[in-house]
Amino acid sequence: MAEVKTVQECASMVADGASVMVGGFLGVGAPLQMIDQLVANGTKELTLISVVGSYPGGGFDIGKLTAGKQVKKFIGAHIGTDPALVSGYNTGEIDVEFNPMGTFIERIRAAGAGLGAVVTPVGIGTEVEENASKQSFYGKDYLVFPPLGADFAIIKAKKADHYGNLCYDGTSMNTNTTMATAGKVVIAEVDEIVEVGTLAPNEIGTPGIFVDYIVKGFSTDERKAIFGEIWQKGNKLK
Repeated sequence: MAEVKTVQECASMVADGASVMVGGFLGVGAPLQMIDQLVANGTKELTLISVVGSYPGGGFDIGKLTAGKQVKKFIGAHIGTDPALVSGYNTGEIDVEFNPMGTFIERIRAAGAGLGAVVTPVGIGTEVEENASKQSFYGKDYLVFPPLGADFAIIKAKKADHYGNLCYDGTSMNTNTTMATAGKVVIAEVDEIVEVGTLAPNEIGTPGIFVDYIVKGFSTDERKAIFGEIWQKGNKLK
């Protein structure tokens, strides 16, 4: 059974120098309160694993961590939407390991499934080769990548029951379900915590066996109000 804790309690578990997977894609399906608490705690020297660098208009998501110089390494597929991450990469302050997006998620899936490697021809002849070994199979060259796990996976779901079963809302599922399998400690930030038996079996996107801790984030209505206001402010600035 997953344990319900506060955002502050869970964020305090993440020590300086930890590797942290964070779910979401440009703010969609991102654990925003956990991110904000890591920023408030000043947790530093993090290896941040997320599909893209993200600092959407209005100033939220994982870009707060790079803006606060709390990240020493970023592993993902794209950084162009985060000015602080781009700057840190250009100056050498942040080590960036680029992965093709499909390779990125397959490496995480391999870690969660206990597989030994991801073998793919994608990236041959590019700088991606720096992060893999090259081997030939059946007369064709492939890149062989190690699995990608982390000390913590911090993910976002719509609902959780007290067993830790999670359900998601549409595309907010994105990387969250795969990351849930590959963290040594999995923390799920959710809109709502419900009683066991409330979730229908076909609603469950992540079984509770993967989830260690649940934290209550913004409710759906709170999030709509907060980010509707941010969106309106952003439009006024255009």
